[in-house]
Formats: sequence, C-alpha cells, structure tokens
Amino acid sequence: QVQVAESGGGLVQAGGSLRLSCSVSTSIFIFTTMDWYRQAPGKQRDLVATLTRGGTASYADSVKGRFTISGDNAKNMVYLEMNDLKLEDTAVYYCAAGTRPYWGQGTQVTVSS
Repeated sequence: QVQVAESGGGLVQAGGSLRLSCSVSTSIFIFTTMDWYRQAPGKQRDLVATLTRGGTASYADSVKGRFTISGDNAKNMVYLEMNDLKLEDTAVYYCAAGTRPYWGQGTQVTVSS
C-alpha cells in the first residue's frame, strides 16, 4: 500500500510564500505523474500542478508564474513552492501519486489579508 503524506501548510499573509512537501512511501519514479490538487470549502477538488516522470511541469492558469512543482526522486518527495499567495489560494492542498491516484490526507493553506 502506497502512503502519501503532505506537510508545510499554514497561515500566511497575502503576498507571502509557503512550500508544501509530499512524502511518498515508495519511489516516485514508478508513477507517470505526481500532482497537487486543492479544495476550497464548498468547492470541487481542482488540479493545481502536475509533474511528469520525465520532469515536465504544468500548472492551472490561476497559479502560473506563482507556483512551482518539483520532485526529488532520491528522497521520494514532491514539493509545491507557492509565491505571491492570494486570498483565493486558501484551500486544503492534496498530493496525488499516479493515475490511480494515491491520495494524502491534505494540508491546510490559509491566506489572510
């Protein structure tokens, strides 16, 4: 059973930065993609960023230029660097491994004015 665990969320002022971490219990190289999603209260879970096995990153339009996804195969870790945070970035952020996918429990990000 693959275990996925997010960390790094918290309370930050608008314009600030946070780095989320995703720890995976097995090699992330076995997964075609690693993704970050987010879900705001009362809304659906949306895809934020994707990192392919080959290292290609893609982003939702709402976070392009502000968020960066990266991975460390040696540590079985995936990261989401979030800069210039906005109030609308407030959500629970989830890491998803593979196309199944395997989900983590989520980490809360709250952006205040």
